[in-house]
Amino acid sequence: MKRKIISTDPDVMGGTPCFAGTRVPVQTLLDYLEAGDSIDDFLDGFPTVKRQHLIAFLDTATEQMVATVR
Repeated sequence: MKRKIISTDPDVMGGTPCFAGTRVPVQTLLDYLEAGDSIDDFLDGFPTVKRQHLIAFLDTATEQMVATVR
């Protein structure tokens, strides 16, 4: 079974999609990448997000995006 990557809970950050087990919104990662910051910069700023979790999120997002254009 795959580990849950993203969670939404009305009691955590008002239901904003966050990396599971953290209070770090997924949008924050996207904002970092859009601004040209590295994954390492993001991980340094948000140590509760593990590299494996972040990579799993990016892999899943890529798979879903590719699947929608086929």
